[in-house]
Amino acid sequence: MPDRAIKICGISTPEALDAAIAARADHFGLVFFAPSPRNVSLRDAPALAARAGTRIGKVGLFVDADDALLAQAITAGQLDAVQLHGSETPTRTAEVKARFNLPVWKALAVSAAGDVQRADAYQGAADFILFDARTPKGSALPGGMGLTFDWSLLSAYRGATPWGLAGGLTPDNVGEAIRITNAPLLDTSSGVESALGVKDVDRIAAFCKAAHEV
Repeated sequence: MPDRAIKICGISTPEALDAAIAARADHFGLVFFAPSPRNVSLRDAPALAARAGTRIGKVGLFVDADDALLAQAITAGQLDAVQLHGSETPTRTAEVKARFNLPVWKALAVSAAGDVQRADAYQGAADFILFDARTPKGSALPGGMGLTFDWSLLSAYRGATPWGLAGGLTPDNVGEAIRITNAPLLDTSSGVESALGVKDVDRIAAFCKAAHEV
C-alpha cells in the first residue's frame, strides 16, 4: 500500500468508478449489504469489476455475511480484499482470511479510547484495521452516515496491523484529518455524495486532490 492511500467506498455506477480512477484513488468499495443505499447486486458487480480491471483495488464490504454470500461476491466483484464491517469476532475474521485466501480488512467502530484498543485482538486475524465512527444505537447501517469521531483517540494506537481512517471524511476536512492522525489510508463514502447513495464526481475529485496535497 502506498504511503497514503485513498478508498472511495460505496461506488455503484460506472461514472463514479471512472471518477475515482481519474482522481488516483487506490481502492474502491463495493457494498454487498442489502439495507445499504449503496448496495451492489451480484448481477451488477461483474460489470464494475471488469471496468476497473487492475487500475484500482476492488474491496468488498460485508456486514456479518455468511460464507455463501462472501464466495458469490468475491467471484462477482473479482475482489482484491474483503472488508468486514459488522460484529465479526477475531475468530470469524481469521476464518474468512483462511477460507478465501484474500486480505481481510476489519472495520472497528470508535467513540472512546477503548474502541481503539480493541484492534489488538485482531492482530494476526485481520490484515488491515479501519477505524470508523460509531453509529447511533439501533441504526440499520454500521457506517456511511457522515459521522466523525475524536481523531485524537487514534494517537493511542500502537498495533502492528496497518490501519486507515473512515467516518465523515469530506473534501473539506480530510486535510485536517491527515494532519491530526497521519492516517496511512483515508476512506470516504457519504462525504463524496450529492444525495444519499449518489456519488458526486466533482466531490470525488476534490476529495482525492485534498488528500494528495497534504
